[in-house]
Amino acid sequence: MPQGPTDRQEPISEILREFGARESLSVGEIVDRFGHRAFGALMFVFAIPNLLPLPPGSSTLLGAPLLLLSPQVALGIATLWLPKAVDDRRIAGADLAKVFDRLLPSVERIEKVSRPRLTFLFGPVGDRVIGVICSLLSFVLILPIPLGNLLPALTIGVLGFALFQRDGLFALVGYGLAAVSGAVLFVAADLVIDGVRHLVNWFGAA
Repeated sequence: MPQGPTDRQEPISEILREFGARESLSVGEIVDRFGHRAFGALMFVFAIPNLLPLPPGSSTLLGAPLLLLSPQVALGIATLWLPKAVDDRRIAGADLAKVFDRLLPSVERIEKVSRPRLTFLFGPVGDRVIGVICSLLSFVLILPIPLGNLLPALTIGVLGFALFQRDGLFALVGYGLAAVSGAVLFVAADLVIDGVRHLVNWFGAA
């Protein structure tokens, strides 16, 4: 895909620092700045803050955009589409800086060891697999589960970063995290169902 004039291969950390230094910017401006890598970048941007201690309900607010982004990757859509109300919404640079300043040192260390590699894992099929996984985990992310959003958020963040960087090694790490997330969610769901069954039997015997 051809690159636009604003689509330079800069590290995601550098672009996020640029956003934080601005007074405000619209979501559409953020998308344009990331260019053809907007899908992976925005998946990373909306997922990773969930690893920080945030006010209750934040994971739902951050997960909602992922429900819009990830299915587009799964469907193989080349150009990111956002509703006009979302596209025009403005965000204060100070708010972005407040969230990402705590994360950027770690991101910068990761960027030093990340590069395009194992690129056969991407493309029409690989990108869609990432989109499907992230779509499923986005549904989990918006649920009000105490600490239940950490592993899904990390998985989406890693896969989004891999998509952004075209780094197949990070994609493999993301797939591993996805498998662990699925196993943990399965066990958790089984425990909840088992607990509900015991409660029903207890009340029935009372």
